[in-house]
Amino acid sequence: MKIKDPFLFEQVRAYLQVYLPDQRMCSPKTIKSYREVLRMFLDYLCESLQLPLQKIGFGDITPEAVSGFLKHLAEARGCMTPTVNHHLAAIRAFLKYTGMKEPAYMDCYTKVQQVPFLKTEKKLTVSHFNENALNAILNEADPKKKTGHRDLFFMILLYDTGARDSEILGLHPADIVTDKKAPYVYIRGKGRKTRTVPIMQKTVEHYQSYLKRFRIDPMDSDNTLFFTTMHGRRQKMSDDNVARFLKKYAEAAHMKCSDVPGKVTPHMFRHSRALNLYRRGMPLPLISEWLGHSDLETTLIYAYADTEMKRDAINKAMGSNHPLYMTEAAPEGSDEDMLRQYCGLG
Repeated sequence: MKIKDPFLFEQVRAYLQVYLPDQRMCSPKTIKSYREVLRMFLDYLCESLQLPLQKIGFGDITPEAVSGFLKHLAEARGCMTPTVNHHLAAIRAFLKYTGMKEPAYMDCYTKVQQVPFLKTEKKLTVSHFNENALNAILNEADPKKKTGHRDLFFMILLYDTGARDSEILGLHPADIVTDKKAPYVYIRGKGRKTRTVPIMQKTVEHYQSYLKRFRIDPMDSDNTLFFTTMHGRRQKMSDDNVARFLKKYAEAAHMKCSDVPGKVTPHMFRHSRALNLYRRGMPLPLISEWLGHSDLETTLIYAYADTEMKRDAINKAMGSNHPLYMTEAAPEGSDEDMLRQYCGLG
């Protein structure tokens, strides 16, 4: 069998059978993924150039050929954008490896590197829960117990302000102003940016009850509002502590209310509050300022969330195309079959 470019197939073999498993320590699943991408690409070259596999060489791997392959994946096979980009990344990785092994082939990698990745649409789904779920979660905290009282107020404040859990954990008692006609919370956000967020009168009542129960000075600006006690000493409550009690309350609520998601995170309180306000008519620029977003574009996810949720059932029905496709094998005993076996593509 006469092969036009033996170096190409030698490199494919070395890449799949030596470099990926022994030097990169890739898993069998990862190696299989690269193998299928290279096999599909070579099959595409054979079909588009009307040549047998042994007549394919590095000279046929051009930016135009790679772009054509990506177009074929998207249009003929119906691959999603992430899948197409995965194939391009795999081809680039192989060509880079070859160029590093043999500098004369680095030009091929450099040219193909100019083929751009497809732009991935921004994910617009928002993890949230409805008000029924919120009530179910809040009802799991027992205010008769001190920790339950603390946890209940934390969740109420987290939802009412729409703040990040780190922002709530960093609050001092003096940051909550209740002696005004419109009570508010002074929040320190990302990048040391500050903002004031109004709170409901009911939240103020929970705050005052919390201060009284834990004997906290409302003018204290040195100690954090939420804390745990270790060996008689107060210390700032941690993210892990919040995650633990949220998990406990959410799991218990999920057993009683189907609206409660299987997994609840602190950030879901923020999303849920923002989405609820948007549905009730609050303008996006105001929500953006209220959440402490640096730009309005970030807040737009809530404007699109309703539409995305309606489309969710359709998306699930459509499914997603697997990034790897099995191609038909060449006739048994053919030169192409032997070549595939040699370089690990068979």
